[in-house]
Amino acid sequence: MIGMPATGDGLILAIPLVTAALLLFIPNYKLSARLNAGSAFLTLLAALSLFVHKLPPGPYLLVDDLNIVFIVLNTFVGFTTSVFSASYIGHELETGRLTTVQLRFYHAMYQILLFGLNLALLANNIGLMWVAIELSTLTTVLMVGIYRTHEALEAAWKYFILGSVGIALALFGTILIYMAARPVVGEGPDGMIWTVLIKHAAALDPALLNLAFVFLLLGYGTKIGLAPLHAWLPDAHAEGPTPISAVLSGLLLNVALHAVLRFKLLLAANPGAIAPGPLLMTMGLVSLIFAGFMLYRRRDIKRLFAYSSIEHMGIIAFAFGLGGPLANFAGLLHMTMHSLTKSAIFFTVGHIAQAKDTQKIEDIRGLTVSHPLLGWGLVAGVVAIAGMPPMGVFMSEFLVVSSTFARAPLLAIPLVIGLLVAFGALLLKVHGLAFGEPTGVSHPVKASHLPMIAHLGLVFVAGIYLPPPLVAWFQHVAGLLH
Repeated sequence: MIGMPATGDGLILAIPLVTAALLLFIPNYKLSARLNAGSAFLTLLAALSLFVHKLPPGPYLLVDDLNIVFIVLNTFVGFTTSVFSASYIGHELETGRLTTVQLRFYHAMYQILLFGLNLALLANNIGLMWVAIELSTLTTVLMVGIYRTHEALEAAWKYFILGSVGIALALFGTILIYMAARPVVGEGPDGMIWTVLIKHAAALDPALLNLAFVFLLLGYGTKIGLAPLHAWLPDAHAEGPTPISAVLSGLLLNVALHAVLRFKLLLAANPGAIAPGPLLMTMGLVSLIFAGFMLYRRRDIKRLFAYSSIEHMGIIAFAFGLGGPLANFAGLLHMTMHSLTKSAIFFTVGHIAQAKDTQKIEDIRGLTVSHPLLGWGLVAGVVAIAGMPPMGVFMSEFLVVSSTFARAPLLAIPLVIGLLVAFGALLLKVHGLAFGEPTGVSHPVKASHLPMIAHLGLVFVAGIYLPPPLVAWFQHVAGLLH
């Protein structure tokens, strides 16, 4: 398929694809769960091998210093989520919420989703990247509606319709990029190959590039979850299986962001094109402030953290829009910390919803008493995602604010206000959830706590100490982003 070699980049795509075909025919839950997690682990190893050996760019696949950050993060969270998924889906089978047929479908779709996300990151052809992101969208639509309840099907349809609008806008932007490239590189596939486009970026028609970026930002911005293009995200998180919530917040949003950053680089290399930074900063600030206030009105625990994802993607978009070595470094670090922290929170929330048999915040109280490990895990996750020291999110947010004061002091005011609003909402919500007398039912759950502990442990360590090789790596990538 698309000339995949038996090296890291080829294996990253081949392993989930082959595993998906096998999982369709395995009815045994334990075997399929182990195969799902084992395949995700092998994909992670293949991603790590890219540090040692990577092939030169081809017409379809590309491994460079930018996408390797996303690929390693993507495969790591994909693996840990598959480990969490094993215990979560096992409980859903025991309680009758899922059938054996749905289980086979779920595991196969999980691997197809990882394949689509990895292909989008590895694609050297912007048309192939668009197809891969569309595949990821369609796969998650099917998984969001897997429970077949009225609410789940409604959420899936909303996601499908809004996602289709977004991907259609992105397709139009992709076509415009090809039109801008055709007079320079000629007819044929060269006009879609990223490495060719960036090489000739300065000679492309700036008017077409400007128009294309607007469509691409709106189209892929829908996938990122930036306001006002976010409407699908809370429903998809609330009604789908919780492992998919973790993948949506920890992976899919980043993949769409990666696409936007690619085209931002294209505009930055053309002296006649508009500066894409102000557009990203505007959408980022709007998303941050809007989501911060919306957190106060959430009544569903998964919707609460869905809006938190909108808030943090706003911060990341703002940081990359601001640009410069420090802001880009902060954006990369915040993206990494958010993926690790938010997926850890959803690992916790998934088992909490199973233990309490509800997602309504008002019916969940005193978790540190009734389920101490889950309760304190949620507290640690919220402390981290709210940006409190010594967690890694505090470090990345501090760098975003610092770079904003240095380069655009007036914008630091709405940025800090948005952060404080969201901070207050999260602490207010977690106080009732975690402390006080337990209320409602409390079921025992066979929870897999290791993924949650691993993620929060990494976020804690990152807040105290970042290894020099990691800092140098992020600084190098930040320099590439201009």
